[in-house]
Amino acid sequence: MTLAIRKLIVLVLIASVFLLANLCLVVNWLTELGVVDCARHIRQEYVTGTAITVIITLLIVIVAPRAGGTKLLRRCPVCDQTLLGRSKYCSDCGSKV
Repeated sequence: MTLAIRKLIVLVLIASVFLLANLCLVVNWLTELGVVDCARHIRQEYVTGTAITVIITLLIVIVAPRAGGTKLLRRCPVCDQTLLGRSKYCSDCGSKV
């Protein structure tokens, strides 16, 4: 873990502690801006049970056309060598994958 990632984690933790400490203030501020009413309107009008069901069904049924070719680690069908990335040929035996 690099120093930059550690600093980022510390900053996120500090921000979350401040946010949780001032939760009532943040909620009142969002209410004054109208964000809560807008979200309530969107939920009542557009996000019905049917819409959620259709969205979940589409996420389950529709897959990427090349979902099988996006694996990071694959095996050569001829020599069983581990292949990294999207190489088209096996570096060990030279067969096409």
